[in-house]
Amino acid sequence: MAYDEYQVERIRQVLTEQKANFFDKAMMGGRIFMMNDKMLCGMHTDKKLGISLLMLRVGEEAYPDLIKLDHTLPMDFTGRPMKGYLFVKPDGFDMQVDLEFWLQKGIDYNPFAKQSKKRKKKVD
Repeated sequence: MAYDEYQVERIRQVLTEQKANFFDKAMMGGRIFMMNDKMLCGMHTDKKLGISLLMLRVGEEAYPDLIKLDHTLPMDFTGRPMKGYLFVKPDGFDMQVDLEFWLQKGIDYNPFAKQSKKRKKKVD
C-alpha cells in the first residue's frame, strides 16, 4: 500500500502557502518533506494499521506534551521509537486547521534540528 498522495498534496499546499523553503522526496517507503535540508515531516503507510500516518519531527523538548494529544503515536519503525519524532493518525490531521497545527510544530522546531551528515559519494 502506497502512502496517501492526497495527504502529500495537502502538506505541499500548506508549506507553499507558508513560503517554507522545502522539497520532498521518496524515503522510508513513504514521502518526506525536507526544510532547510532537514527532515520536517512526511507520509508513511503503517502496514500493521493499514493507514497513512503523518510523520513529524518535533524535537525532544516538545515531544512529551505532544505525544499525550489524541491521535499520536511514537514514531517507531524498528521496535525502538525515534527521539523527537511522532506519528499522527489521520483523524488527527483530517481538518485543515489540525494539519496546519502539526506542520507548524515541525516548522517551529526546524531551526533547532540537527542536519544529517552528508554521505560521501564513492568514486570508482
